[in-house]
Amino acid sequence: MQTNKSPLQVFQSRKMLALLFLGFSSGMPLFLTSRTLQAWLTVEGVDLASIGLLSLVALPYSIKFLWAPFLDRYIPPFFGRRRGWLVIAQVGLTIAIATMAFQQPKQSLQLLAINALIIAFLSASQDIAFDAYRTDILAPWETGAGAAVGVLGYRIALLITGGLALVLADRISWQGVYLSMAGLMALNIIFSIWSPEPILKEHPPTNLAEAIVLPFQDFFQRLGIVKSVLILIFIILYRLGDALVNNMVTPFLLQMGFTQTDIGAIQGGMGLIATIVGTLFGGLILSRVGINRSLWIFGFLQAFSNFVYLILAQLGHNYQFMVVAINVENLCSGLATAGFVAFLMSLCNQRFSATQFALLSSLMAFSRDILVAPAGILAKEIGWPGFFLFTLFAALPGLILLPWFAPWKLESVSIDDSEIK
Repeated sequence: MQTNKSPLQVFQSRKMLALLFLGFSSGMPLFLTSRTLQAWLTVEGVDLASIGLLSLVALPYSIKFLWAPFLDRYIPPFFGRRRGWLVIAQVGLTIAIATMAFQQPKQSLQLLAINALIIAFLSASQDIAFDAYRTDILAPWETGAGAAVGVLGYRIALLITGGLALVLADRISWQGVYLSMAGLMALNIIFSIWSPEPILKEHPPTNLAEAIVLPFQDFFQRLGIVKSVLILIFIILYRLGDALVNNMVTPFLLQMGFTQTDIGAIQGGMGLIATIVGTLFGGLILSRVGINRSLWIFGFLQAFSNFVYLILAQLGHNYQFMVVAINVENLCSGLATAGFVAFLMSLCNQRFSATQFALLSSLMAFSRDILVAPAGILAKEIGWPGFFLFTLFAALPGLILLPWFAPWKLESVSIDDSEIK
């Protein structure tokens, strides 16, 4: 018998704590090759256009579906199908992030870019394993809450690597910052070993050919060709405006005259609170109104956060409004990410979850990392106010596609008493 329960009950299980830790691990490397690295390069006097183009090192996030079938097909000899790959990726990341500490941006920007590319590859591989883990371990009624908890861990990691790291950079060298982050990355290995391994309900692919072909065949057969194509386009466009802002927000704030400590302290203080509120509230909204309505609500809110930065660009060096802008960004981004991740999870078949989620999230990463590469050039040519106005228009195409596959309708969400543990 299924009865409606308080949405808070879905957060009360051991697997949710595991998702919090693993989400944190998944989020750690991203800013170390993007926003935080941009701050380091800005301080070192690297050209703004070069900083923007350096986002291309995140290419592995956009093509990770190419090696995701290996993680569906092959099982490491230790810790299981999902946790084994998590541990392998985390060991590699610890070494690669520590190596980053010894790079010299002024002397060899190319070598630094190669190091960042290696981190991005290992991080993308960890994301494949984590996304599959999250999809496999959650019951349908837990999807919204599980997505929110994973996003919460992810966002906390972003605040540490993008907020605390900047505060540390004003007090110790950037080399010390990256060594500290490598040490924190190493702790995540313990969390992966401790987390429960998902129970596989269906047999994994028996050979590599099946692991490559069947996930794509299953996806298009279940959803239909037209709807599938629209969904793939939507995934690219839904967060494009937000991605453009995130790619350049740190150089923008630094050029507005705010210090690394100003930015880092707000991100790691009130920004952390805003993130927690946004992600948990996002999970509660998902549990109440379902994925469709959440995509509408969160999509418009993330566009609103871009508008706040447009106002800040007009005001210039205004500390009070900078605080508002950062907090609005963290709140809205937490909401939007929770809804979007739940949407992607709902599209996956557990048998091929690593490959299918990797394909879908690769498209999201293509928007976040590749399409935004000219952002620095654009900001340089039209100025910061014009840039943020452009991001508002960039948010519209994704919202326009919503009526075709996520119509505004209330989805029933029920919980089975027997599944609450």
